[in-house]
Parts: sequence; structure tokens; C-alpha cells
Amino acid sequence: MPRISILRSRVLGFPGRMAAAREPQLVQPPKGTRDFKPEQMMVRKRVFGIVSKVFEQHGAVSLDTPVFELRETLTGKYGEDSKLIYNLEDQGGQLLSLRYDLTVPFARYLASNKVTSMKRYQIGKVYRRDNPSRGRYREFYQCDFDIAGQFPAMIADAEVIKVVVELLDSLDVGDYQVKVNHRKLLDLVLASCGVPEDKFKSICSAIDKLDKSPWDKVRTEMVEEKGLSPEVADKVGEQVSKKGNATDMLAYLNAYLGESQNATEVLEGMETLFGFLEAGNCLHRVVFDLSLARGLDYYTGVIFEAVFTGSTQVGSIAAGGRYDNLVSMFGGKEVPVVGLSLGIERVLLILEEREKANKVARTKETQVLILYLGKNMHKQAFRLASELWAASLNVEFDAIATSKLKNKLDMAGKSFIPFVVVVGEDEEKKGVVQLKEIVVKKSQEEENKQKEEIPRNELAKTILSRLQK
Repeated sequence: MPRISILRSRVLGFPGRMAAAREPQLVQPPKGTRDFKPEQMMVRKRVFGIVSKVFEQHGAVSLDTPVFELRETLTGKYGEDSKLIYNLEDQGGQLLSLRYDLTVPFARYLASNKVTSMKRYQIGKVYRRDNPSRGRYREFYQCDFDIAGQFPAMIADAEVIKVVVELLDSLDVGDYQVKVNHRKLLDLVLASCGVPEDKFKSICSAIDKLDKSPWDKVRTEMVEEKGLSPEVADKVGEQVSKKGNATDMLAYLNAYLGESQNATEVLEGMETLFGFLEAGNCLHRVVFDLSLARGLDYYTGVIFEAVFTGSTQVGSIAAGGRYDNLVSMFGGKEVPVVGLSLGIERVLLILEEREKANKVARTKETQVLILYLGKNMHKQAFRLASELWAASLNVEFDAIATSKLKNKLDMAGKSFIPFVVVVGEDEEKKGVVQLKEIVVKKSQEEENKQKEEIPRNELAKTILSRLQK
């Protein structure tokens, strides 16, 4: 009978006693995406708050757009990067794609709503079919700030770069610099090297790879894929290696490009920009770098990119520029716009590593932990918690055996909860509580201050006053 039973279990697909137990395979998130742990979410929440505050200090209003757009809205706007757009299956008769950035949807919004002047910010997820690497994902957040409308020359461009500096200073990311160039200036340099006008965009896309690839590799692409002669490619390489402070680079370019009307107009504009940045006390962060190309097709004027210069190498952490013709592509009026995009994932990578090194990893915003001594005291604990919630305090509560008190106090210290309220039967009868204030060192060792007996009706007021110190 046992043999029949085992045989039948095998035939019917049951494992039986003879089948080997198999470990279930753990399901991971898709390639290029991540789950975020509580300590990571705490950092993100704080960072998004800082970013929003800086944007709002400059008078920007918040905006949101759909996470997917009509495919025709996105195609033809990103140059060679268009191949990175995620296309969706046909749903309801429309061809749709996940948004690649927040800039093109904003331009579409301006056109479809006939808006000609706006200062806006947006924080949202974007999607790219890129090869994942350190600080580079397929799903990630961008934080955008844009100024749309007619303004005196270079004033909006200067304010956007000023916002970049304020953001990175406020986030305390460490040493960084802001590379600045002008798309028309780059075209003039390419023309002076002998690059045909119909190859400007493709050569700009190649130059844009210099921050990730050596010159030899970029040169090979220019010659073998883009069709430049080796001599012209070498001239381009010589010019795009030029960078320095604003004064020296303006002097060099005035001498190199001569006094043509186009060159004079662009260089005078750059001089105006640098004058504003000096007045805004942020010119010291700027490097005038001719290798900066920004490969996206929609840029028409000033372009910039902030890069981290510390030990953590994560590439560009913010970028942007002027795009005056994008809105009119959607059937609206021509609306000049300049904006920035903060690569928040790379900033967060820097900050998360710093907190990990400092052994500071708070996972919650709890301010008060209420501990009632007695397993049947949950109702009383819930009542006291409700009183503190009504005072806008962040509170957790529990009812425990006295023997578990030390473990709970240790947990409060490790969770960076500043106050613990302990209530036993005697305190409950007398209408008082024991208040402990937890001091947490960076080493995560806790020091419990001398406990205090506080009247219950003064507890919320006492905690709020101490939190404000």
C-alpha cells in the first residue's frame, strides 16, 4: 500500500514522501527599479521637503502631469535618447508612452492650456529603458523648476542656475561645480572646426558622452559612425577640451571666434549671465566648459550641468537649460522657457551613504512612545495616545509587562524617539505619568535622563515646549 500511495501521489503531481523539498524562489523588483526601506524613505521625505521649500522661495507653483503621454508628444524631442522611451501596448485606441522627463510634458501643458507665463515646479517619477548602473535607474524621481515667459535677457537663466546652487548648498551634498555653456556657441565652435551644419546635432550627442567615455572612444564615434574626417574630429577635440573661469573663457572665445555678429551676440549674452551670477553670489560655483553639450534636441540657448566633485562618483546631479521652441511644437504660441532638473536619486545616494557612515538611520517621525505597565492596559494607553494626537504630536503606544520595560527603552533610543511616557497602576490612580527624555549619541548609545513625574493634564504642553527648544 505505501508503494501505491507514493506512486499515485507522483502521478497526480503531489510531492509524496520521496520528493525533495524545494526552496521557493524569491521575487525581486524589475531590473533598474528598487524597493525603499523605511530609513531611505525618511531621507527622501526630508530631501523632498528641502527641495520644495527652495522652489517655493522663488515663487514657483506646484504642477503635476500624467505619468504617460501620447507617444507623438514624446517622439522627436530627445535625439538619440528617444530609443530609451518606454512604449505601452495599445490601450483604448491610443498609442502611449511613459514620460521620459518632466520637461516635455510641461511644454505640452503650456501649449494645451494656452499659458504664456509661469514659474512652476514638479516632483515626479520618470522612466527610461537605460542600462542600470550606480546612481542610474529605469524608474526614478526628477525635481524640475522652470520659468516660462518673456523676461529681460539672461535674468531667468541666472535665477535657474541660482536655484541649482541653493538646492545643492541646502542639501549639503559636498563639493560640486556647475558647468555652463551655450548651445549656439557650441554650434559656432563646431562650424569653425569644419563640421557641416547638418551634423551639428549628432556631433553634440557624441560630445555629450565625454563625461562618461574617453576622448578616443568619442572620436571613433565621430569618425566611424557620424562621418567626420579625422582632421575635423581632432579640431573638435581640441576646442571642447577648453574650460575655465568666466573671464578667461570669454577672452579666449572672443579671440578665437572673431567679431562675427552671431559670436558677438552670444558672447555678450554670456557676459550678461555671468554678471547676474556674480551679483547673486554664485559665480564661484561656475565653470565655463565647452565640452558641455546636453544631447537633448530641444535646447536652444544656455545649458548647464552640476557635477559632484567629492569622493562619491555619481556623475551629473542637476542639469538644464533654455528651450524656446518646444512649446510651439505642440501647436501653441512660441513661449521661451528655461529650467532645471535635479537628479534626486544621485543626491539621495550621497546622503544615504553619509548617514550610513555616521550610523544615523532614523526610520520614523515618532516623538513620543507611551508604555503602560500591564498587559490589560491597552484601552488606557489608547486614551492617553489620543490626547497627545489631539495636540498634534506623533505618538506610538503599547501595554507591556514590567520586565520588558528596558527593552522598550532601548528600542526608543535606537529609533531616535525623544520622549517615553511610562504609566503604571499607581500613576494611573494619581493622574500622573513618568516622563523620560532620551538623548541619543551618534554611536547609538542611549542616555536616559532622570525620570520626571508630570501631571497628566500637563504632559502635552510639557513635551511641545521641549520640542521647540
